[in-house]
Amino acid sequence: MTTRPINRRLLPITPVGGGGAHGRSSRDPMTCLFRCGNACDHPEPNRTEHGHVQDEIAKVVGRRGLLKSSLLGGSVLAVGATVGTAGSAAAAPQPRPGGTPPVKPGRGPAKGGDLTREIAAVTPNRRDAVVTAPGYTSSVVVRWGDPVEPGAPEFDPRKQTAAAARTQFGYNNDYVGLLPLRPGSKLGDEALLVCNHEYSDEVLMFPTGVYSDEQVKTIAMSNHGMSVLRVRRGVVPGSWKRVAPGARTTPENRRLHIGTTFVVDGPAAGDPRLRTSADPSGTKVLGTLNNCAGGTTPWGTVLSGEENFNQYFDKGAGALDSRYAAAYARYGITGSGTKGWSTVDPRFDLSKEPHEPHRFGWIVEVDPYAPGEAPRKHTMLGRFKHEGANIHVAQDGRAVAYMGDDERGDYLYKFVSAAKVDKGSSAAARQRNKQLLSKGTLYVAKLVGDGTQDGQHDGTGTWIPLCSDTQSFVPGMSVADVLILTRLAADKVSPTRMDRPEDVEPNPVNGRIYAALTNNSNRGSASLPTDEANPVGSSMVRSGPGAPLTSASGNRNGYVLEMTETGREGHAGTSFAWNLLLVCGDPAAAETWFGGFDKSKVSPISCPDNVAFDSVGNLWISTDGNVLGSNDGVFRVPTSGRERGRVQQFLTVPKGAEACGPLVTDSDRSLFVAVQHPGEISGATFEAPASTWPHTDDFPRPSVVVAYQDR
Repeated sequence: MTTRPINRRLLPITPVGGGGAHGRSSRDPMTCLFRCGNACDHPEPNRTEHGHVQDEIAKVVGRRGLLKSSLLGGSVLAVGATVGTAGSAAAAPQPRPGGTPPVKPGRGPAKGGDLTREIAAVTPNRRDAVVTAPGYTSSVVVRWGDPVEPGAPEFDPRKQTAAAARTQFGYNNDYVGLLPLRPGSKLGDEALLVCNHEYSDEVLMFPTGVYSDEQVKTIAMSNHGMSVLRVRRGVVPGSWKRVAPGARTTPENRRLHIGTTFVVDGPAAGDPRLRTSADPSGTKVLGTLNNCAGGTTPWGTVLSGEENFNQYFDKGAGALDSRYAAAYARYGITGSGTKGWSTVDPRFDLSKEPHEPHRFGWIVEVDPYAPGEAPRKHTMLGRFKHEGANIHVAQDGRAVAYMGDDERGDYLYKFVSAAKVDKGSSAAARQRNKQLLSKGTLYVAKLVGDGTQDGQHDGTGTWIPLCSDTQSFVPGMSVADVLILTRLAADKVSPTRMDRPEDVEPNPVNGRIYAALTNNSNRGSASLPTDEANPVGSSMVRSGPGAPLTSASGNRNGYVLEMTETGREGHAGTSFAWNLLLVCGDPAAAETWFGGFDKSKVSPISCPDNVAFDSVGNLWISTDGNVLGSNDGVFRVPTSGRERGRVQQFLTVPKGAEACGPLVTDSDRSLFVAVQHPGEISGATFEAPASTWPHTDDFPRPSVVVAYQDR
């Protein structure tokens, strides 16, 4: 083990395997430590043995009148054996993953704005820059430390304070949303930009010897949260820039941070397990942590997902509360949190405040148009490691939120509201809509494969109800039990264990749902065998662009799952069809699949993380943890027509960075991308950085950029 001192504190950074990456993860070990507390170095919290798609194949095929003996002798075994080992991955014939539902042939999607036009794909690279497709450029909109609230000081890395950080743009921007300046209006010359700030990296943020240990922790804590700031169009169409904050010019500008009060709503609000010594009501929480992806609602608010919250809690000198042993274990709460925050705030000490972890892991709703209003934590949407939440309005007018639990072997969820969306834009209509996520029904997904004898990785699925706001559907658990301990509740109804379900979003053009399944280093193991929806148990990876392909255990490159709601109620119903649109990786690898498109004409893609759509329904994918030797980036993929599945890389981000967002907006002229953790490479420090992007300083600064066509 190697250690690096950080202002009197030692944080272990343990390289495992080659290429600067964990043996169990595709990220650099430095990112693994600060992002999620080295989650992949621990057993997956879901230790259940249910939910493997192949367990259901015999039932499906049996209904079709096929012999069980022939099934066991052929196709079922091929699901795991096809890509279960490096040898079979190279030699066995590959199933054709896709085709459910059928896609009509055509000339391709209708053309929209600039970003939907034909592009020349970016070549994989390791440059310390944002590299865009030829004919496009990018510019920085806002950087870590830039003033957000009026009166915020200019950023100085050697004069940071917690108070200043609570008024400046936070660290490690993730989700990006762009909203009109007024609710219900169209995008004008000015708009509101909303961003998450997921986590802090104390090694890269602070010069050595300048700050005390207490200062490092309190400043890092204050760099978490969210930012709302006004932006203005630039001279070149598609470009945007930050508006300098002022009391009159930017009244909406706001930083949500560790000291911001969040109101807890929904059926679990006030439950004894949410009560602490500082909040005996169990209805008010200070701060939001590890906010990853999100979504903009039809009523003009922003939803943000609290993800790897477990790493912020330790147990000091005390012991863990035995009442919550199973709950803590299922959420990866071990009492050995890596942040050490309990030394400056006792609520992060589990031996003193055993209920505090139950106050995180929720979907947060923020109204950018109401800077004086407390944001909400919605218990009705369940508690787990939320990547984000995205809304589709069902045919009957109800709001449907799709969500993923970002953990190896965990589940896909959706929520259907009890009330209908009010289509008005008045203040009263918006207030009614802001109550929609408090009452309804929460579901978890079970996928059923039909066997690969049809040459496809596809099948059907069911949304299993967990609870409504008034009734639990899980035996032995109350509504509050289900919502606070959602993972444990879902375990009881045997949903399908997936490969790190991250961003899950509805396509506004074709109505289908697309889920980024980033990777799973344990897929193919005894605890997580391969199945029809998760078919890769051994992946081909590269150490660099042009390097030879080598084998690595597990699903290292990820998938993109496509789902179609099939019941009479559509998105509000309980049945769906599914297929794998993409089996990601290098096109030269046998296991990969690109929606049926010619593999010789696509870009290599690894570890899909977030998804977005343009006005003609193209899928845009950002990646996190590329194991194909290149920097991460953003890719465009048509979802229909003759180019369905044609993956083209539009952009790469700098060394050590992850591409977050993305957001296609402004009539398809602007692509916003949050460039997170540039230079986060083992061995890098503030004084000796691995990157200096965006090259405005001699140290890296996570920033939001916008890409647009040259003029």
